[in-house]
Amino acid sequence: MTKAILSGNEAIARGFLEAGGKVAAAYPGTPSTEVLEILSREKQIHAEWSTNEKVALEVAIGGSLAGVRALACMKHVGVNVAADPLMTIAYTGVNAGLVLMAADDPGMFSSQNEQDTRHYARMAKIPCIEPADSGEAKAFVRAAFELSESYDTPVILRTTTRVSHCKSVVETAEPVAVKDRDLANNVPKYVMLPANAKKRHLLVEERTSNLRDWAEATELNVVQQGTTDVGFIANGVAYQYVREAFPDAAVLKLGVTWPLPEKKIKAFAATVKKLAIVEELDGFVEEQVKAMGVTVHYGKAHFPPCGELTSRLIHESVTGKPLVCKAPVPGLIMRPPTFCPGCSHRGLYTVIAKLKLFVSGDIGCYTLGALPPFSSMHTCICMGASISAAHGMARGLALKGVTQKPVAVIGDSTFLHSGITGLIDMVYNGGDALVVIMNNDTTGMTGGQEHPGTGRRAGGADAPKLSIEKLCQVIGAKRVREIDAYNLKDLEKIMKEELAAPGPSVLVSNQPCVLRYKVAKKALGVDRKTCVGCKACLKAGCIALSFVAEGKTGYAEIDPLLCNGCGVCAQLCATKSIVEPK
Repeated sequence: MTKAILSGNEAIARGFLEAGGKVAAAYPGTPSTEVLEILSREKQIHAEWSTNEKVALEVAIGGSLAGVRALACMKHVGVNVAADPLMTIAYTGVNAGLVLMAADDPGMFSSQNEQDTRHYARMAKIPCIEPADSGEAKAFVRAAFELSESYDTPVILRTTTRVSHCKSVVETAEPVAVKDRDLANNVPKYVMLPANAKKRHLLVEERTSNLRDWAEATELNVVQQGTTDVGFIANGVAYQYVREAFPDAAVLKLGVTWPLPEKKIKAFAATVKKLAIVEELDGFVEEQVKAMGVTVHYGKAHFPPCGELTSRLIHESVTGKPLVCKAPVPGLIMRPPTFCPGCSHRGLYTVIAKLKLFVSGDIGCYTLGALPPFSSMHTCICMGASISAAHGMARGLALKGVTQKPVAVIGDSTFLHSGITGLIDMVYNGGDALVVIMNNDTTGMTGGQEHPGTGRRAGGADAPKLSIEKLCQVIGAKRVREIDAYNLKDLEKIMKEELAAPGPSVLVSNQPCVLRYKVAKKALGVDRKTCVGCKACLKAGCIALSFVAEGKTGYAEIDPLLCNGCGVCAQLCATKSIVEPK
């Protein structure tokens, strides 16, 4: 046994290997991405980037039915996509162990909502366990597989951003020898016709009762003795905050957040004068504890349901001291997120902003088009919704007699994830919207993962490369054109033509991600002799550009260390002052 400093995600990957896992599937999504990235380097297992989270869970289910331990990884909103198979596999149960790793994102560092995955565990009536650090993250994976096989149930392993990304010391060990099971062949158990499902539901309720008894006895829930003026019930990273704020207090540390150990909770509450329940996001535990008839003195009325908690906030909420926010460190420049220098999305949004189009957006790097200076994305709902919503908008506007063709903007990975069905629906139902697929040949927002359109699998091996243009044509789209997002003049001309044409149109930009593929041209510069300080170039919204106020007008400046030479700003310059330096 050796020690290593690992992030929670690294520890989960290590725990999967040590637990004898064989099949792992995921769709990239922060804060869960690194688990599959690490597993994809292993040759003795199967690890894949699936086209979406539903498929990932179904692949893992298939691995379990084949008789090997299987893992599906996704972020919290991905669980929404995977909810359909999740709710049914809760009925069928498993063959070999099946674990769903779901990473929640309190604070919405890279998400469109703050969803609490624990509700899915309660709804599906399957266990949810939560590690508090990297060491537990590794250990809980093995515990989850053993729990899954012992109680014939899928298990949710819930993390949050801080648990997934923060590092701590982990004791590693050699993988355990796990005997594979035979291929599942049990029609009444695994074929969910109504007659079979009715019987399985009865077994789910029986299993839930057994899991409640298990929750009382498991070492994953532990009472830590201490001062009893205020005792704390906490789980996950919230436990760490409590320990920092009140290091001497008594704590019931919950490693299992569904089902809850009611007897243990009541016994703990009886030993303290006041009870505090500290949990990020919803008052999931608090609500159930109150339903047990236990008085909660400090809960969601004191610890906010929005954003991340901190040890400071917890301490001040319990002690009654006012929460005083620290002033920002002087001299720090607050810069909003923006496109990378040379990103092809910049050219597209420059034209869209000029034409003042209404844009139905999607999830990806291109969502930044909603921010200044472009301000050219007007909706963003969920993965794949841009096309379906644009179709609905077009229909709604037509019924009002409004002649306006909405534009849907979607990335390549997102299109393959869940945009295809929206395009099928639009074509089938005679829609009238313009779809722009920004194909940068990677899953850019999460760090450059592969997908079916890149021609490579998770481990880097060659794979059949899906043609997005041909797929759109097979779907039935009659007008499918390739565009160069760096050529503003041609792009504007093509977009005007497609906006004027009746029916659905698809434009596909095939410019690769400049970070993933290091596509670099010679850096540009500004000729100060001809620059008139009009600031037109700044409409490109590039961080390589800046403006120097000097004299009556000032002048633009380009940082050669940042400039990628894409030429978008040069096309905006009326005086042709942006050129290659001599």
